[in-house]
Amino acid sequence: MTNKHKLIPLASDHGGFEMKSFLAEKLRAAGYEVVDFGTNSPESVDYPDMIHPLADAIAYGKYPLGVIMCGSGNGAQLAANKHKGVRAALCWDVELARLAREHNDANILSLPGRFISFELAWEMVQVFLNTDFEGGRHEQRVKKIEI
Repeated sequence: MTNKHKLIPLASDHGGFEMKSFLAEKLRAAGYEVVDFGTNSPESVDYPDMIHPLADAIAYGKYPLGVIMCGSGNGAQLAANKHKGVRAALCWDVELARLAREHNDANILSLPGRFISFELAWEMVQVFLNTDFEGGRHEQRVKKIEI
């Protein structure tokens, strides 16, 4: 891993808490500094309460990339994508994570905490963090996303 982005924010609700904890440990072991936006336990919480602060930080340029989780990944992604400048991609496999960066310039990876293995999530995070946006023909498309 090349550690292109050394400071990585993570956020989850209760459905992604265990995966977030696993990923935080893996990221730290790989030399990253993790900024944890919560939640801090498996007790039920409302995902927007953790996702909005992380998405704000991405939107305002505090971090270039982030990772969010909830049970399905859908709620987290929907909340994050309400923020101007945020392109959160719900991904289920490594190829989708790579394409989200290469073709969509996604700046947040949304993971389904209850539907994929933690090891697969870790592979996806590594690919997401270390893949560049291709630009070119994709740039004009990305510019048309926000209305």
